Amino acid sequence: MQRVSTSAQSGPQPAPDSFAELQSCLRRLEQNLLQVIRGKAEEVRLVLVALLSEGHLLIEDVPGVGKTTLARALARSLNCKFQRVQFTSDLLPSDVIGISVYNQHREDFEFKPGPVFANVLLADEINRTTPKTQSALLEAMNERQVTIDNRTHRLPEPFMVIATQNPIEHHGTYPLPESQMDRFLMRIRMGYPGKDGEREIVRATSNRDGLEALEPAASAQQIHRLQDMVRAVTVEDPLVNYMLAIVGKTREHENLALGVSPRGSQALYRAAQALAFLEGRNYCIPDDFKRLAIPVFAHRVVVSTRYASTLKKSEQAEAVVKEILESTEVPL
Repeated sequence: MQRVSTSAQSGPQPAPDSFAELQSCLRRLEQNLLQVIRGKAEEVRLVLVALLSEGHLLIEDVPGVGKTTLARALARSLNCKFQRVQFTSDLLPSDVIGISVYNQHREDFEFKPGPVFANVLLADEINRTTPKTQSALLEAMNERQVTIDNRTHRLPEPFMVIATQNPIEHHGTYPLPESQMDRFLMRIRMGYPGKDGEREIVRATSNRDGLEALEPAASAQQIHRLQDMVRAVTVEDPLVNYMLAIVGKTREHENLALGVSPRGSQALYRAAQALAFLEGRNYCIPDDFKRLAIPVFAHRVVVSTRYASTLKKSEQAEAVVKEILESTEVPL
């Protein structure tokens, strides 16, 4: 990885963190998450990819496998503002983005910001609420701003939404529309832990070493600088062509009614840069794209109703993307 030089600042401000210090923050951040989420190194790495890519993350799985714990562990590891919203069927859009109230003393309307005004927003069980409230996050996730009464309010930076949802086959859920799914950089699953991992989880419940013991590993400013570095990671033209070949096949595949959008292409490009950075490289390789294609693309495609399979819909999409990956020639 190339060293990034920094220039001295005038005045009483502290000097910027060196490249080595920022890399150290990143390693401490990863260790924090691994300390709480046992036996899930790949999932933890994907969370960091989403963070460094300036994207949003959707964690889908059955209750009780650590979705909320992972999101809270990331928030506690970042020395920045964190808000959590428990999505329910009676939650209103104003409960998320805020509301304008009349101030009698000032004789004017005053904006009261909602929990979306945070660096990390945990949208817990997002598919438990109605589509109207779900859509309240669309502008925030895409534009990093919200509009109330024709006035635009910028959100703090960095800004990341970590949403958890139960599988759509469960009772009391509202499937997220395609436009909402497309705003998430990637979707991951936690899965049940292995035998050794679950033993560590059970043991951890009997002591105080856990989520509450985590110390901040990085500040919002440090994350912002790391995100800037990720943008400088090199992606050669053959890799871009490889990615676009995969995208093109999703739009032509007989088992898909809807392929990957240009936003999806941009998402995989940014995610590959972030993964390369995490792996200690300033350039991407084909494995970066192959490793991320399913978590970045599978939730963006729509499986055709003609596709006969015993798999769940989300698993069907993953199976098709995997098939496309296996049939696409990898550049040397």
